[in-house]
Amino acid sequence: MTRISFLPPAIGAAGVVAALALWEWAATLGPLADSPLPAATAALGEAVRLLGVPTTWVALGDTLTMAVLGLLLAILFGVVLGVAIGTSPLAMHATRVPLEFLKPIPPIVILPVVVLVLGPTLSMGVFLVFFGCFIAIAVQASAGVFDTDPVARATGRSYGMGRGEILARIVLPSALPYIGTAVRVAAPTSLVVAVVAGLLGGGPGLGQSLLLSQISGNQEQLFAYVLILGVLGLLVQGLSQGAERRMLHWHPQYRKQVA
Repeated sequence: MTRISFLPPAIGAAGVVAALALWEWAATLGPLADSPLPAATAALGEAVRLLGVPTTWVALGDTLTMAVLGLLLAILFGVVLGVAIGTSPLAMHATRVPLEFLKPIPPIVILPVVVLVLGPTLSMGVFLVFFGCFIAIAVQASAGVFDTDPVARATGRSYGMGRGEILARIVLPSALPYIGTAVRVAAPTSLVVAVVAGLLGGGPGLGQSLLLSQISGNQEQLFAYVLILGVLGLLVQGLSQGAERRMLHWHPQYRKQVA
């Protein structure tokens, strides 16, 4: 049992080492030896050095602030709007086309307008993250509420439950798997949009650090920031999956995984 539990992390670690070894060979002796690609060891060393510099942590904090604030606002307003839409078949059918139309539009499309209105600030990044996550969460929440088992609703009414109690005890628990999946998908998206806000919008954070490294031609520092962002993305993905499992521990899918 212990051997099985340690096997997937060991295979994952071996994959990381193999990828770094391939990168090192390609940048030093391989086909990319004459390109600006720095060696893996040089980028890793620069990443370690950057983690000892206070400005890196300030940029990291700004990126996380934009991602977390924007995501929390998207969850709050998205769930409220989704519940309002999902409880009314008329509203569900009336808003389906507009929401599905807006859903694939990336935040980068409205970036120039948002920069003009809010400037290259933290607020600009928060709004872009909110825009990038809000619609998907609202669509999933409305679908979860709309798909609530009508027999369960009728059973609640037969037990004398009011509309508010049915919503709290039957509808929202039924919609939680939809909402949990939407939040898990939106969490990495929020980090990507926060970086884009700095990289293309001039906002604070690691995106701006990436841009400055690119402008100065410091390839080792550029790839070091990419490595830091990659690790940060893994942490965000792991935390979102853990939060989903914790929130939905009662769901049959997760009870089956535990068993």
